[in-house]
Amino acid sequence: MLVKLAWRNLWRNKLRTAIMLGAMTFGLLGVIVMIGFINGLYGNMIQNAIAWQTSHLQVHNSRYLTHPDIQDTLQDADALTRWLETQPTVTGWSSRLIAEGMVASARSTRGIRINGVVPEREAGVTPVADHIRQGAWLDEQGRNPVVLSSKTAERLRLKVGSKVVLTFTDPEGEVTGAAFRVRGLYQSPISAFDDANLYVRQPDLAKLAHLQGVHEIAIVTDDGGELPHPETEAVKEALTRIAGSESQVRDWQTVQPMLAAIIGQMGISNAIILGIYVLAMSFGIVNVMLMSVFERTREFGVLMAVGMTKPRILILILLEATLLGVCGGVLGLLASLALMSWLADTGIPLGSMAEGLAAFGADTQLYPLVHPADYLMVLVTVLVASLLSALYPARQILKQRPVDAMAQ
Repeated sequence: MLVKLAWRNLWRNKLRTAIMLGAMTFGLLGVIVMIGFINGLYGNMIQNAIAWQTSHLQVHNSRYLTHPDIQDTLQDADALTRWLETQPTVTGWSSRLIAEGMVASARSTRGIRINGVVPEREAGVTPVADHIRQGAWLDEQGRNPVVLSSKTAERLRLKVGSKVVLTFTDPEGEVTGAAFRVRGLYQSPISAFDDANLYVRQPDLAKLAHLQGVHEIAIVTDDGGELPHPETEAVKEALTRIAGSESQVRDWQTVQPMLAAIIGQMGISNAIILGIYVLAMSFGIVNVMLMSVFERTREFGVLMAVGMTKPRILILILLEATLLGVCGGVLGLLASLALMSWLADTGIPLGSMAEGLAAFGADTQLYPLVHPADYLMVLVTVLVASLLSALYPARQILKQRPVDAMAQ
């Protein structure tokens, strides 16, 4: 009875109710789009950072992490890699021999991190082999091939087939180097990564460095990109036992604490955006309910005079606000679902922002992401805000005496 009466009261002034529902729908649509944009942007940055830079786990010599020195290779790296081969939850691993050095062309010289890798192993851990823009990825063919970024090649005025000289300091403290031939040019979504990394075959670098062993093992697991990741934690604990006290096993949150901070900020950012919308919506609902209640002051006075209790009148007003919130929330969510489904296929081109965001690891095409929990949170928040917004108008009418209300 009260629900039916509340529904009829809500539509007494169709234009006012329709305007409020429209405002709620478009406001909610804007909130969902902003949440989707933030989730998509942060998620893309985290995904690219894990894929290109950190992997899910990394193993290093503890001394190498404190003061990187080419002599500080991993102890008994073969035992670690043999164990990794037997683990079903490990989808890939790559051992790297690393040298901090210089890359020089006939035109210029730049500081660079030289990654000595096993090509097929590295291709299973990082996407570099799939992002070759010119030329090809490393293989067993040719003498001293090198793959570097298109950005570095442009600055050094290189192309596929060009000759470059790589130099670095060997374990004896002597400068060593050799000529390499550009095999391929890659491009990652992280401009800083492109500036800092090139790839050569591990045996070629080991021969130049007069060094056996590796400095780093990068590992990809089944659930490493998620939180929590129990399988990755189990692999990490086992590797720590095998590696011993001289080595350190770190997950991507430890390698780059900024990624963990970003995940924590996502919830805060979404809550701030939703809070601003709810605050603005609450003022609108209060305004609508005040006008609706004051227009019916005499009617409420008659109802109280014939025996309707104040609690039932309160429930009636709250039901009107709840129905308004339900209608606005459902319409907003339906519109948001339709828009998010379309954007999930087409994406949002970042245009002029793409170059700036590349410094943070974002792709040029952004795909918004809204989780089911976000939709539920928004709907519940809207309903709660609608109920709270009706309390003030209800109080204004309930504090009047029936005779005073009927006299207005």
